[in-house]
Amino acid sequence: MSNNLKCSRYVSLSAEDRERWAKLVDSQHGVVSGAQIREFGLPREFPQAQIEAQRWQRVVPDVYAVFTGPLPRSSLISAALRYGGPWTVLSHRTAAEEWGMLPVAEDAPVHITVPYKHSAVSQLPFVHVHRSRAFQHIIAPSDPPRTSREDTVIDLAAAEPTADQARDLVVQLIGANQIALWRVHEQVENRPPYRHRKAVKQALELLTGGAVSVLEAEYLRSVEQAHGLPTARRQSPFVVDDIVLWEDVVYDASGVPLTVRLDGREFHATKRIAFRDRRRDNAAELAGRARLVYGWQDVRKNPCAVAQEVLAVLRREGWAGAHHACPHCPAQSS
Repeated sequence: MSNNLKCSRYVSLSAEDRERWAKLVDSQHGVVSGAQIREFGLPREFPQAQIEAQRWQRVVPDVYAVFTGPLPRSSLISAALRYGGPWTVLSHRTAAEEWGMLPVAEDAPVHITVPYKHSAVSQLPFVHVHRSRAFQHIIAPSDPPRTSREDTVIDLAAAEPTADQARDLVVQLIGANQIALWRVHEQVENRPPYRHRKAVKQALELLTGGAVSVLEAEYLRSVEQAHGLPTARRQSPFVVDDIVLWEDVVYDASGVPLTVRLDGREFHATKRIAFRDRRRDNAAELAGRARLVYGWQDVRKNPCAVAQEVLAVLRREGWAGAHHACPHCPAQSS
């Protein structure tokens, strides 16, 4: 940090200790704890004197930045870890951001988890403290220290307001980040989430069934399973213009050349995507395949109508299997 060496000149230490001080401050992104300051033999009053001299600033209780001005995210994370003490890891949203699973949320508190009997309390808006009885089992080898990918997913799901949101979040995070399903299954059994346990397990079942996105999971749950339609194959490869593309849902295993495409975008982001989809449509037509396309509004708001359309094509193409209405279907559809 550019200010670290500048600020270290205000610390009266031996040459050897000054070098250690500079390395410590640099490694912690300009942040030190009161305990670390006292390890250098400096008095308890020293941090307050630096603050009054407008050289330092207090971040949270007994944790200081050795510079003034805005705190970069790296310094806030370091301050949160110093505040929590040696048995502290990043968790929840912050761990997800560090793993690259979610974008960084500006101005959000740093989430940390400490052992259950730890005395640290939240210091909002900077630090949100969580506690865990299974602390030793949720840590992943990482710098900065954080919860494992699978435990991060479980923690975030348990924090969601509703079971539906928890289910969708699990599907989204695991599907988008290629997190090993078996690891999440194992952790859910070993450390069941304190909220939305059923929804988390349902999400894992949907992912096991081949869904890789929230929209695919919704289609599998609310259209196929709810209406007794045959189970389709997910993410099937096929070649268009010498390029391997993937179809979301195909019913070839049921004897029907039907493709269902699930488009989570409200509009095509680029001309390239629009062109690719047109070529894919043309290739399906040339191969004699029936195809249906649905988006969020269709699948989430009117899954019964989607099921009726899919069933109509399945019947037209010769599928004679049994199906059933869901509790929300109009009476005539049963």
